[in-house]
Amino acid sequence: MPASGYIGRFAPTPSGFLHFGSLLAAVASYLDARHQGGTWLVRMEDLDTPRNLPGAAAHILHTLQTYGLHWDGEVLYQSERLDFYQHTIEQWLDSDLAYYCNCPRREIIAHDGVYPGTCRTRRLRFAPDHAVRIRVDDRPLSFVDRLQGQVSQSLESSCGDFIIRRRDGIVAYQLAVVMDDIAQGVTNIVRGADLLDSTPRQLWLYHLLQQPAPRYLHVPLIMRRDGEKLSKRLGSTPLEADQAAETLFRALRLLLPAVPDELRRALVDEQLAWAVEHWCPDSLPATRQILDPTTLQG
Repeated sequence: MPASGYIGRFAPTPSGFLHFGSLLAAVASYLDARHQGGTWLVRMEDLDTPRNLPGAAAHILHTLQTYGLHWDGEVLYQSERLDFYQHTIEQWLDSDLAYYCNCPRREIIAHDGVYPGTCRTRRLRFAPDHAVRIRVDDRPLSFVDRLQGQVSQSLESSCGDFIIRRRDGIVAYQLAVVMDDIAQGVTNIVRGADLLDSTPRQLWLYHLLQQPAPRYLHVPLIMRRDGEKLSKRLGSTPLEADQAAETLFRALRLLLPAVPDELRRALVDEQLAWAVEHWCPDSLPATRQILDPTTLQG
């Protein structure tokens, strides 16, 4: 562990190449770690193998390096850790903290997205097409986000017992991300505000695993004027290596106040060095979304 005690991470999904929206999340995470003299890890969230794009993981790593975002240690691939997740799932099934479920999606939709607990007492046995759900209760789960402030949610009323292994056998994001963050000693998580509402589910899993939760910083999503996430449509275009300095400068202008114009002509390492020194997440608006200034022209 670094002297600062700070361990952060960036965890892309290789279902596509790195685009501008995901670059913003990576840069924010990197700056927060380096500003505090901490370690910055990269983890590939590649569990959903049918959606993984061939070559995407390698392209993401190459792009991060091109943009000066050099990580510490080896890259962890979730697809190589299936036994690790499955061991905990089996323990929770044996202790009745989790149970098998064969409810169709339409039943959850009929209850406004909140699972009604249909299979809670059915004692279903294993079948290849059964999901696994974790039991929740009505206690409020709260945390103070470093930017967004107090967040509180009751899982029983907001989502109900949630899935930790899907019907197709794929381990759910909520479980894998928590187990890997614990295993890697992650202390601080910086990510997009679209994941803010899923954080209480992760807090519940930290509680069951008897581990402390990290500190969270959810940065606003950059939206187009038409209300679409920047990661969609034009924003999903793969980043180009020969435009790294220009694109990084644009990202820094969105994440930091008063970025000097002369930094536009600097190399990516020089831009990042300036940004690490001047990183101040408190200067970001405490909202979930902000408009991309480039879409406000005209």
